[in-house]
Amino acid sequence: MLKKTGRNTFEFKNSPSIISFASTVGKKEGEGPLGGCFDTVEEDSHFGKETWEQAESEMLLQTVKLAIKKGGLNPQDINCIFCGDLINQCLSTTYGLRSLDIPFLGIYGACSTMAEGLLLASCFAASSEGKFAAATSSHFSTAERQFRFPLSYGGQRTPSAQWTCTASGSVVVSSKGTAPFVRAVSIGKIVDLGITDANNMGAAMAPAAASTIKTYLEDSNLSPDYFDCIVTGDLGVVGSKLLNELLLKDNIDISKQHKDCGVMMFDIKEQDMHSGGSGCGCSASVLCGYFLPKIKTGEIKEMLFAATGALISPAASQQGESIPSVSHLIHISYTNN
Repeated sequence: MLKKTGRNTFEFKNSPSIISFASTVGKKEGEGPLGGCFDTVEEDSHFGKETWEQAESEMLLQTVKLAIKKGGLNPQDINCIFCGDLINQCLSTTYGLRSLDIPFLGIYGACSTMAEGLLLASCFAASSEGKFAAATSSHFSTAERQFRFPLSYGGQRTPSAQWTCTASGSVVVSSKGTAPFVRAVSIGKIVDLGITDANNMGAAMAPAAASTIKTYLEDSNLSPDYFDCIVTGDLGVVGSKLLNELLLKDNIDISKQHKDCGVMMFDIKEQDMHSGGSGCGCSASVLCGYFLPKIKTGEIKEMLFAATGALISPAASQQGESIPSVSHLIHISYTNN
């Protein structure tokens, strides 16, 4: 059951459990500081397929199947999966999952898709005794082809640009289980402060993250000090700095607790990642590979996961439109209360 504590914030009376999770990343991500955290590091960026889009579909399929298997389940045990990606019509998702015969709801929140999926799966799990999955993915090469330039173009990246991660994450949520628990969720609003530079998505997304984090802290009557971690994804170096500055204007200091998945994924200097990582799979894989295992063991007791998405469209950008953004938030805890 859900208890409404604000216009867009809901607490769970009986917190649903994230009973299993899995993560997959590509070679470059596996070479980063978190490389040992992921279930699978795939050396072949094509994942044995002929095209980049097929590769992303295969990566997503493998990750979902692994999350289900780690939960001691079969695909037929999953009542519904909430899933999406960055590519037109979420083709990586639909083509990747079509063989599983799982009831499917496609979602799109750009890089906030994992938070959106986990939010929805948790709400469904809290209101029934079923098992619900959430998943998302991104692939550097599919995103470059759609949103920027073909790889063969060889264009230089600006210092504020982020690297779309080849990565995927998946979770299975149930009404009953052990830690990690989903304590509450906050649905983000679309925020647009007029940023038009597609190579500076951190600046576009930071206001959305600030809005959602501020809203949840006010609705829950909790302070940043209550949490071990306040995690965003994926603001990168530029967006993370802006987020902290925006919240400080409202006398909210999260600097001690804040971590960003886009900053954590790579050694930004050694791997020359400019402002850090991005993409649906970045925050999803870091959540599933790094943070959830620490909550499961109690190393992290309380955490906010506020994934951020730049709702950018190539067509809209070509027409001079700004970049609207959104951030959805999940309160994840070691305890069920």
